[in-house]
Amino acid sequence: MRQHSIFLGAILTFTFFLYVKAMSDEMKELAQMLHNTCVGETGVSEDLIEKVNSAKTFADDENLKCYIKCLMAQMACIDDDGIIDVEATIAVLPEEIQQEADPIIRSCGTKVGKTACENAWLTHKCYAENFAEYMLI
Repeated sequence: MRQHSIFLGAILTFTFFLYVKAMSDEMKELAQMLHNTCVGETGVSEDLIEKVNSAKTFADDENLKCYIKCLMAQMACIDDDGIIDVEATIAVLPEEIQQEADPIIRSCGTKVGKTACENAWLTHKCYAENFAEYMLI
């Protein structure tokens, strides 16, 4: 379960991944690397990430917000100002869910908060609210 959470947290905190069991070892390794990098950069609590995964509880925590931004930045889906690159976000998703996720990602666009990190967090919450059956952080 821990590996599952880390992957879903890393592959775009906001990545909707349907086929976790089919995930390659290489993809798991990449996800772990992204997770470790962003936890190291932001100091986010593993407990907060787990709460988002298990209870869909998006704590209003600056470290969590910046963790989400970090993951998105590592995947070139957000710029330094916190503006989401919709095309890049869709492109990083597995092909089998791009069609379903496309309208949600486009309709969410960039949710604007007070900081670039908050933009990432608010946008991820939009994804989760609108595509809940596939979402974990």
